Amino acid sequence: MTSAEPKQLRTTFVSEDAGELPEGLVLFDGVCVLCSGWVRFIIARDVERRFRFASIQGDSGRLLAHRLGLDPDTPQTNAVVLGGRVHFKSDSALAALGALPGWRWINVARFVPKGARDWAYDRIARNRYRVFGRTASCMVPSAEVRDRFVD
Repeated sequence: MTSAEPKQLRTTFVSEDAGELPEGLVLFDGVCVLCSGWVRFIIARDVERRFRFASIQGDSGRLLAHRLGLDPDTPQTNAVVLGGRVHFKSDSALAALGALPGWRWINVARFVPKGARDWAYDRIARNRYRVFGRTASCMVPSAEVRDRFVD
């Protein structure tokens, strides 16, 4: 991960060109129980081992967050790099799911307006610690998948 000048904090969350970011990278909140479960969900279904993961609390994840204009101390979204683009909020979830075997059908959800999808995403994100919990430290990946984590 190259260091870059931090962007001003993002106020819009539209997909953008990924530049030199590696394909299949998932930036996630490593202390969020829901987010860590999301990562485990992807790992279990990613038979091609297409995805790699960076916790926003790790050194590389913090750098990536700053580069993308995300606040690593109060993350509002995960980010997924696919198709040469960085996806945020509901687009990130749909992009990741749509890349998994047997989940391409999820792309029909793109017919729901992005504003409505992101509204629902924001409600879950805003309440994720209260509803799903928070851990004191980031998840520790098993030896079988450790090589798929950036930090």
